[in-house]
Amino acid sequence: MEIFELSARELAAQIRNKDISAVEVTEATLERAETVGAQVGAFTYIAHELALDQARAADNAFAAGNAGPFAGVPVPIKDLNQVAGVPFEAGSVVMRGNIAQVDDAITELFARAGTIMVGKTTTPEFAFPPYTEPVAGPKARTPWDLSRTAGGSSGGAGAAVASGIVSVAHGSDGGGSIRIPAAANGIVGMKPSRGRISAAPGADGPGLATNGVLTRDVRDSAAFLDVLSTPQAGDPWMRALSGQTFLEACDQDPGRLRIGLLLEPLVCDEIDLHPQSRQAAELTARALEDLGHHVEMAPRPMNGTDWETFMPLWATAAAGIPLPDEAVPMLEPLTRWLRQIGHGYSAVDYANAINGMQTLSRRLAHAWADFDVILTPVLAPGPLRPEDLMKADPAEDFMSQRRFTPWTSIFNMTGTPSISLPVHAGPVADEQAPRGEVILPFNVMLSAVQPGTEAMLFALSAQLEAALPWQERQIEVIRRF
Repeated sequence: MEIFELSARELAAQIRNKDISAVEVTEATLERAETVGAQVGAFTYIAHELALDQARAADNAFAAGNAGPFAGVPVPIKDLNQVAGVPFEAGSVVMRGNIAQVDDAITELFARAGTIMVGKTTTPEFAFPPYTEPVAGPKARTPWDLSRTAGGSSGGAGAAVASGIVSVAHGSDGGGSIRIPAAANGIVGMKPSRGRISAAPGADGPGLATNGVLTRDVRDSAAFLDVLSTPQAGDPWMRALSGQTFLEACDQDPGRLRIGLLLEPLVCDEIDLHPQSRQAAELTARALEDLGHHVEMAPRPMNGTDWETFMPLWATAAAGIPLPDEAVPMLEPLTRWLRQIGHGYSAVDYANAINGMQTLSRRLAHAWADFDVILTPVLAPGPLRPEDLMKADPAEDFMSQRRFTPWTSIFNMTGTPSISLPVHAGPVADEQAPRGEVILPFNVMLSAVQPGTEAMLFALSAQLEAALPWQERQIEVIRRF
């Protein structure tokens, strides 16, 4: 098996056992980042010199006996976070040429674990949409079908992992931005609970967004959450850690859980649910029943109008980006539209949106009190071509986004953990494909009802990974490149 097909844990073990050096792994990764990365639009910047310096340091750390748990394992950082001395452009023309002066805390945690920062992955402008088609840089496409989006906003990260450039990539999720590209690329993406991973040195704002990783298997996601769950001074929210690690939780029996299956949309009222998306959710429900869990249909406690109460939280995020007036016309239409709307809200509107978010979270908790986990699809229509998702009018584009992924953002509001799993792949009719159809991934999402329950979610996800294995499909995709 090639190193590009290994999990991060397997690769770390090979480096630790001196089967291969960190420098050799890094050189091979940089080469693949240049070639395969260009095909899938994974990178906005490849850090050759920095990565090789870090790789040499990792090999020296093994010799000195003080190597981190993932020493020598390449992990790119999404271009929404800072790495000192490296371009930080956030997918925007207005940020072009900006060089980060400091490391974000998340960057430091990856470095402390010994990982190699091989580059910055592509993101849409300021990470707003669930597709990665920035004017400022490469367009991220799923390696399953290069004509289709890799999702967003961690689209470059998802494409890098699914194409075998790296086994794990940093991402962030403010409305689905880890779970959506995980689904578009047929890999794993966990959004942890609010407060599990620090946003330092920045601010958490309303607490919608969190850092995390995209991986190809459940245990890599768990192992890296162990690395990243490190509180920082000044964090507004913190989650207590249990005596066991998240990786250890993957080998635990979660007990008989109560699973609610939900196929109706939450953030809009009408969707085009692809038959393969429905099939993925239903086959997962059957697998969970076979594992001994109780599954029944969950109620839909909200509608699209309820969701619109929280538009101030999204729009003020755009309005709050510190930009000179002369830069605003250079922004992409969606960002300008969000920014204009955001400037129209008052402080009272924002406060009401925060209160509304908390009120809705309570409503959902009560409506789903009889369940431990809610099971949904991730992408209603499956991975789309950008031209079938993006709209010229920003308001229409935003509604298209909601119909594309009508479940993910709710669990950013509730602050509960949520994981995207690649349980299924199936044929989709496609007139542009040579055989009239294309095989695409269809993930499901397991979302906990209670915050702080990542261990339970990892234990359940590991059960599903064993029952519905997906590694062969992933390796087949990697070997195309």
